[in-house]
Amino acid sequence: MSTQIETFITVQLENRDRKSVALRIFLVVPMAIFLSAFTAWSGSAEASTFLVGLLFMPVVLALVFRGIYPSYALAFNKSLLSLSTRVTAYILVLNDSYPSIEESDDVKITFPEIDGGAKLNRYLPLVKWLLAVPLYIVGVVYVLYGLAVLLFTWITILFTGQMPAFSGEVLLGVTQYWNRVYGYAFLLVTDEYPSFSL
Repeated sequence: MSTQIETFITVQLENRDRKSVALRIFLVVPMAIFLSAFTAWSGSAEASTFLVGLLFMPVVLALVFRGIYPSYALAFNKSLLSLSTRVTAYILVLNDSYPSIEESDDVKITFPEIDGGAKLNRYLPLVKWLLAVPLYIVGVVYVLYGLAVLLFTWITILFTGQMPAFSGEVLLGVTQYWNRVYGYAFLLVTDEYPSFSL
C-alpha cells in the first residue's frame, strides 16, 4: 500500500455535455458555497482558504504530545479533501458528474494506513509545512500549466464534445500532485516526502 494520498478520478473523454461545460463556472457556485462553509471566516480573504477548513492544529498537537493521529480528525480531513477533490474535478471539466456532497464512485481518495500514529514522526509535523516549500514552488508551475491546458480543453470540448486524453492526464496529475502535498504538509498523514512528478 502507498504511503502517499492516492487520488482516483473518472475522466470522461467522450460524449461530453457541452452546455454543462460552457456554464461550469456558474453551475459550481452552489457547491463552492457549500465547501466554503467549512472554512473559518475572518476579516482577511487569506484566512478563508480551503486549508483553514482542515483540522491541522489539533493533529499537530496530538502527534507532538501524544504520538497519535486522532481518528475523528482523520475522518474529517479525509471527507473534506474528498469533497474538495470532487468539486475540483468538476471545475477542471474532468467529467460531467455534478459533485455530490456524499462519497461518489467518480472520485476516490485513499489515505495511507495510520496505525494510531505509531508510524508517524512525532516532531516532523512542526516543520513539514516549511520542508514543503520546494513542493509549493513546483506546484505553482503545475497550476499555471494546468490553467493553460484547462482553457484549451474547455474550448476543445465546446467545439468537438470530446476531451483530449493528454488534457485529462495533465489536469488529473495536477490534482493528484496537490493532494499528495496536502497529505504531507497539512494533513500530516505521511512522513514520506512527495514526488515532484505529476
